Amino acid sequence: MSATQTNHAQATATPSAATVDLKLEVVVIPVSDVDRAKRFYEGLGWRVDADFANDSTNWRVVQMTPPGSPCSIHFGRGVTTATPGSVKNLYLVVSDMEAAREELAARGAGVTGPFHFAGFGGARVPGPDPNGGSYTTLATFSDPDGNSYLLQEIKTRLPGRGLSSPDVATLTDLLKEAETHHGAYEPTAPKHHWSDWYGAYIVARQQGRTPDEAAKDATLHMDTVLR
Repeated sequence: MSATQTNHAQATATPSAATVDLKLEVVVIPVSDVDRAKRFYEGLGWRVDADFANDSTNWRVVQMTPPGSPCSIHFGRGVTTATPGSVKNLYLVVSDMEAAREELAARGAGVTGPFHFAGFGGARVPGPDPNGGSYTTLATFSDPDGNSYLLQEIKTRLPGRGLSSPDVATLTDLLKEAETHHGAYEPTAPKHHWSDWYGAYIVARQQGRTPDEAAKDATLHMDTVLR
């Protein structure tokens, strides 16, 4: 077998599941004015995690994190050679598009109206997705340099797409959702503690299971607990 054939076989082989977590934690944003960028993101309510500088080398890095996000941004001096404003359409996932747009606008972001696309690869259409589906209603805004963000409304995630580190509002919604589904399970269930069912349900939802799938998973978990 030639080296070319070997490389092709390696490239097309079905990959096995990764065994080591590779968690994306920081995205570098190129800006022209560090202080202006910092003021802008602080105005949006993003947390300042760090602001380090070395004046002798004209180096500075600022790390900031959007509310509820496990991933942060870096910007500064000497941290990237990319052209300021060249980062486009970083996804910011929200559970309520209108609430997110209203807050961002109130905080000074020039956020667009909601829009959706007429199918995959289709034309951009003003207004939210008429079917109210997850992943399909979008809006955008940019920082002072033109780096842009794409708001995406997700109410129910596709299987396998989990919710890590949910914020208070998201966790509250999950608890209410769990309460509703547990209410259907409880009348015919053996005596048990609700926390066992809730815990299994919420973990399943964080792992990307649908509400109905999560309820089944929680019930199967209780079968194990109550043996």
